[in-house]
Amino acid sequence: MHRAFRDGADGAVGHERDGCYWWVLEVPRGPGPPAPVPRAVPRAPYPGGMTETGTETTPAAGPDPAARGASLSPSRASDFMQCPLLYRFRVLDKLPEKPSAAATRGTVVHTVLERLFDIPRGDRTPEAALRLLRPAWDELLAKRPELAELFDDGEGGVAAAELADWLGGAEQLVERYFTLEDPNMLEPARRELYVETKLDDGLTLRGYVDRLDVAPTGDVRVVDYKTGKAPSARFEDKALFQMKFYALVLWRQYGRLPRRLQLVYLGSGDIVRYDPDEQDLLAVERKLRALWTAIQQATRTGDWRPNRTKLCGWCDHQAVCPEFGGTPPAYPLPVVAVTGPAETSAE
Repeated sequence: MHRAFRDGADGAVGHERDGCYWWVLEVPRGPGPPAPVPRAVPRAPYPGGMTETGTETTPAAGPDPAARGASLSPSRASDFMQCPLLYRFRVLDKLPEKPSAAATRGTVVHTVLERLFDIPRGDRTPEAALRLLRPAWDELLAKRPELAELFDDGEGGVAAAELADWLGGAEQLVERYFTLEDPNMLEPARRELYVETKLDDGLTLRGYVDRLDVAPTGDVRVVDYKTGKAPSARFEDKALFQMKFYALVLWRQYGRLPRRLQLVYLGSGDIVRYDPDEQDLLAVERKLRALWTAIQQATRTGDWRPNRTKLCGWCDHQAVCPEFGGTPPAYPLPVVAVTGPAETSAE
């Protein structure tokens, strides 16, 4: 049975269950049937030591752009559900967007938490993690020089006070992580794992998993770090959509259902856990197929309708959005009726 529940930073039991003890206390006892496999598919070894055999392998890097066909990631699926026109602007028009201080901080913090596990167990302390922070920012800035505008003093220099305040916020998120998990009790199977699977209708689902924990029993936990605050219960399903997407990809790719999905909210000090079942993931698969059908239809017709919500306040594309009096750029594809699927790659 699936369930969702939360732990906060002040819960000693919850804190311990995030470490290796979780795997000892809650794994099923005694013999039992193997995890169900939805259909006969070749199965690769799960990253981190599972013993299933097969011929598939996990891609070591991201997708090859030249080989992309019809594909969808959790981010782009969420874009279309939020606003079809936003999906078009990002995937088809590829309109530029201004750097975001919050998103950039999230990238840096994710890098720190990934590299934290390169440090030997026993030495993974808050102080050690904080020492990784400035190098992570410097490396990101070298790769993306446009991020310098976030802290431009207007005279071609760096606004030192603003940068220090921003780094201080990142430090708080890293320190809060240690109130939620003890990294010295964890040895992740994989970090920043690229996963993909192709459904029988040709749609490829792809994405990156922040962390994959595999217990000695073979139970799998999918972990995602969020630098924002945990949503209310009313909006929890939307937050869990991404995790169910990953669980579906892993299930189809390896033939084994992940035991637990875990969202670590560093902004509020909460952990949201969810135990999916087969029906959960089949429902997500049906939803994604329907979503892709709608994307194909919009691609053929050029009918990408805006959806005005409170989130529009954070959108960079108001100037070309009809909801705000703007005109979208010329449609980059021919508007013709086609018999085959429209192949746009959405990451």
